Amino acid sequence: MSMDKSAIFIDAGFLLAIGGQRTVGTSLRSAVTVDYRQLIEGLFKACDALRGLDPLRMYWYDAAKDGLPTNDHKTVAGTSGVKLRLGRISVNGDQKGVDLKLGLDLVGLARNRAASVAFLMSGDDDLGEAVEQAQDLGMQVVLLALPKKENRLGVDSVSEDLALRVDSIEFLDDSLLTGAFRRTQTVPKQQSVPQTPKPAPPTTTLPRVLPRNAPAAQPEILHTSDSASVPWPTILQIAADVGARVAENWLATVTQGDVNHLREERPLLPLEVDRVLIKDCASRIGEAKTDIQDVRKALRASFWEHLDELN
Repeated sequence: MSMDKSAIFIDAGFLLAIGGQRTVGTSLRSAVTVDYRQLIEGLFKACDALRGLDPLRMYWYDAAKDGLPTNDHKTVAGTSGVKLRLGRISVNGDQKGVDLKLGLDLVGLARNRAASVAFLMSGDDDLGEAVEQAQDLGMQVVLLALPKKENRLGVDSVSEDLALRVDSIEFLDDSLLTGAFRRTQTVPKQQSVPQTPKPAPPTTTLPRVLPRNAPAAQPEILHTSDSASVPWPTILQIAADVGARVAENWLATVTQGDVNHLREERPLLPLEVDRVLIKDCASRIGEAKTDIQDVRKALRASFWEHLDELN
């Protein structure tokens, strides 16, 4: 017989990205400082208010270089009632093993009847099959989400496939994030490191972002299959805004030496920064539009342009 308990499954990459976007405007992890104990306590309280079941434990899934926990991971692991589960970060910056661990744990708890309800906070459609297997074994799967009215299903950054497979969706209050997330304090620039002259922005590989009222080089309306038609200049303006936000937040968390080194690699960007640009843009205009090369070029051009203006 199933135990009358709940289990909480947290995809930390998803939670920290959406928390950063909601509180400081970017998913760049270094841009935010998180009070993990406050955040975890808030999640436990929210789940208790939703179903009133005693928690078995919270499972916290994240990735780390070589699978070695950071200080933040140690804080999470040292919090009562939390089990840290780490995957690895590949040389390309991809997370490896996180979804697999989460899916196996979800199905394993359902099979062993260790909990009757699973609260899941993730947006990844790769978890859809694990969710259905857990349901077939008698577990109820509840998606924890944040609302976003402009999305068709009303949820923020969650794949439609996953949202449609869970038993129900429960929305969390924004105060859960705003109370635990804050902007990382600016790191004083190392004035002792000589600054290299700012090179002129390249004119061939990175196009300048079109001003809001400039004639569009592309068709005036972009039609995609995943959402309504959006004016092309508006799409480029959103890309420009995302590039500026990421540049501002990245600059606030690095030293002048880091800036100088980045300029030496120009026009290449670190994988982490490039991934954040794409992720943040996709959260606003959708993945299909962000996959367009001109949009990605506009993102990167805006990042470099605003980096030059700010430093």
